[in-house]
Parts: sequence; structure tokens; C-alpha cells
Amino acid sequence: MKRILLFAALVLALCATTASAKKLIVATDTNFPPFEFKDPESGKHTGFDVELWDAIAKEIGAEYDLQPMDFNGIIPGLQSGQLDVGIAGMTIKPERAEVVDFSDPYYNAGLLILVKADNNDITDVKGLAGKVVSTKLGTTSEDFAKKEAGAKEVKLFPNNDAMFMELLAGGADAVIFDSPVVSEFMRTAGKGQVKVVGPLYMGQSYGIAFPKGSDLAAKTNAALKKLKDSGAYRELYIKWFGTEPK
Repeated sequence: MKRILLFAALVLALCATTASAKKLIVATDTNFPPFEFKDPESGKHTGFDVELWDAIAKEIGAEYDLQPMDFNGIIPGLQSGQLDVGIAGMTIKPERAEVVDFSDPYYNAGLLILVKADNNDITDVKGLAGKVVSTKLGTTSEDFAKKEAGAKEVKLFPNNDAMFMELLAGGADAVIFDSPVVSEFMRTAGKGQVKVVGPLYMGQSYGIAFPKGSDLAAKTNAALKKLKDSGAYRELYIKWFGTEPK
């Protein structure tokens, strides 16, 4: 009888080990640089979210498969149990928090003010009074610029490239736009030519999503804290956004 009980215990332990070793299915967006995107040279998905999750997975001792997919399919996938984790620049909203669990915020999004690197006159939104500001037509940035900047003129453009080029060409004193897009421009085409001034305006927080009741949320929060305390989070942030964490 003792041998039978011992064998049963070993089988249960083996099953538990196998279950715990199950690879997590981690969903990410297909194209949202610099958070997640396919590197044209390597063909692999990379970005801030991808590298941050990899660091978290190492902290919690989890293996995973990355599942690039359309953003709109992530929450339904978590609800149905087909996905274990969703990390895709996802804003923590009350209506989303009703159907999935979120980690602590890992990125604060919002609007940033961008000026040329040698501009020392503008330090925040108050410094835009009487200046020319460029932004994208039909966005929250347009509303914010018109209501809060006190600008002499708000130039509106149909795409991101045009509003940034207006700044570089001297046709505008500043750009106001979404922080991820501003950070990506600073890291790439505008590198060394521009800088961010002032705080984050109209802030929203991004979180990592899990199925309701998942124990991964608490583990992820603990790992995030470790990464922030060690400076590893800061290094990743600067690498992908070119600024100190906001």
C-alpha cells in the first residue's frame, strides 16, 4: 500500500511540474512601434512591450510563446482562455477592467510637447503662449493645443510626418502629440534634433492584461517592481523612447 501511495504521489508531482511548465500564450499587437513591431531585418517581433515581457518572464520563471495578433482580438482571447497574457500598449479602462485583470501600470501615456533641441525658451505648456504649434488634425492633441496652449497659431496636418517636419523646418515652435509617437520620432528620424519639455499632459496608463482571476497579475506586479528597483526598467525605457520614464 505504501508503494502504491508513493507512486501516486510521484505521478501527481510529475503532473504538477508539467502543468507549471506549460508555455504561456502571450498576445501582442501586430504593429504598434515602438511598443511592438516586426523588425524588417530579422523578421522577429520586438519593441518595448516585447522586451519588457521577456524580462518579466525571466523574473517569474515562465516560458512563453509570443502570439502577434490584431489588437481587437486580445481581450476576447483572454476572456475565452485562449490567451494567458496580453501586452499591447493597452490603456487601463474601467470597462476593460470589468472583463480582464490588469497589472500595475507600466507606461504612462498622454500628450508631450516637442521642441527643437536648441530651444531653451519653451519649458512647458505656458511657454507656448504666442507661439506656433503644429499637431495632427482631428485629434485630442488639437483640442488640447487650442484650449491650453494660448498659441498664436495651431497648424493642423493630416499625418504625423508633416507636423514633425514643420517643426524641423522652422515653421512651428513646437509639436504637441501622443507620447508614444513623439518618443518614436525622437528615437528615429528626429534623433539629436529635438527634445521633450514639460510633463506628460492628459495622462493615461498602460497595463498588462490577464484572464479574470489569473495569479499571473500578482507575479507580474512583483516582477515589475523588481525591474524598476534594479534600474532595468529605466534602461529599457530610455532605449525605446529616448527619455527618462514619465
